[in-house]
Amino acid sequence: MGAFVTAAVGFPAIVFSAALVVVVLYWLLVALGAADAHAHLHLNSRAHNGGWGLGGVPVTLAFSLFVAVGWLISFCASVLFVPAGPAGVLVGVVVLIGTVYGSWWTTKLFVRPLRRLFPDGHGPSRLDFVGLTCVIRTGRVDAGFGQAEVRAADGSAAMVQVRQPGNDALASGSTGLLYAYDETGEFFWVAPYDSALDPRTGPGTTG
Repeated sequence: MGAFVTAAVGFPAIVFSAALVVVVLYWLLVALGAADAHAHLHLNSRAHNGGWGLGGVPVTLAFSLFVAVGWLISFCASVLFVPAGPAGVLVGVVVLIGTVYGSWWTTKLFVRPLRRLFPDGHGPSRLDFVGLTCVIRTGRVDAGFGQAEVRAADGSAAMVQVRQPGNDALASGSTGLLYAYDETGEFFWVAPYDSALDPRTGPGTTG
């Protein structure tokens, strides 16, 4: 166990170890709902890095793969090739350069089959959701917390962050109306939805 930790926090593996911690924390936040996973993976967040051969997938996914592969390569190389002492620094620099190249090349191979999961064409913009109804997916919605599921015109669903300035009853499963988008906070303002007040579906609508 001690040798594992020593290699993970030693040079050059520490470079990718630090990046891996950031990646793991990010995906934990996504899993817990603190980060908006659907917005990152489905709303115009495809990686614009075709020049590096990593285009066609979300940049967060490409970066996560690059870091994970880089950490594995650098860790194994540190154990096998990097000696202790001053000589280890020079060898570590060479290993780091080789790791970056090897991780990039391997990530390219992983990305190719994944591109089919993210077809060409831009997904719906977040602003396209303004005026649509949504289904609340959290136990409450207030000025600092809340998530809801919304469906775009093409039928695709996304989980978005929602907030409300008041104390209206918006519990899990209730229907809300997205009436504005806050670009700074990257969330939607939501209000309880009343179909009777909707001119498209209200009692005054005529066939």
